[in-house]
Amino acid sequence: MKNLEIERKFLINKVTWNSHEKPAGVKYCQGYLGIDADKIIRVRVAGDKGFLTIKGKSATFSHPEFEYSIPYDEALELISKFTGRQVEKVRYRIPCGSHVFEVDEFSGMNEGLTIAEIELSSPEEAFDKPEWLGEEVTGDARYYNANLSLHPFVEWEK
Repeated sequence: MKNLEIERKFLINKVTWNSHEKPAGVKYCQGYLGIDADKIIRVRVAGDKGFLTIKGKSATFSHPEFEYSIPYDEALELISKFTGRQVEKVRYRIPCGSHVFEVDEFSGMNEGLTIAEIELSSPEEAFDKPEWLGEEVTGDARYYNANLSLHPFVEWEK
């Protein structure tokens, strides 16, 4: 399938991550127009760009995904008028071997949570693991951004 996203998610070893030199991050804010078992419809602003994304039902490592650029002002308006709780984060793109990890440091209601994702061409594809990479949480729905909008990290029992 052309629009199939295959990714794996990991928690971060914060001590090692905090000592790692990072590039400039990009601030993200996203909200959800629809969340159900078959699809998620997300509106996102990333820096000064807007996006509308439709994700299909997730298998453990993959799901169909369609993403479209939309005007920044329209994305902000959609988020403010038609979504509930937003997910806020700063995303860092960290090259590692032949891949790039996207590391999200969450803020707001998800303050304290940091997750790394890597996109692969297949679930079995090998990749280098940086020293700051922690426990794998691929397939754990608690760490899906849509779920974090409904059940934020600050509300989890520690």
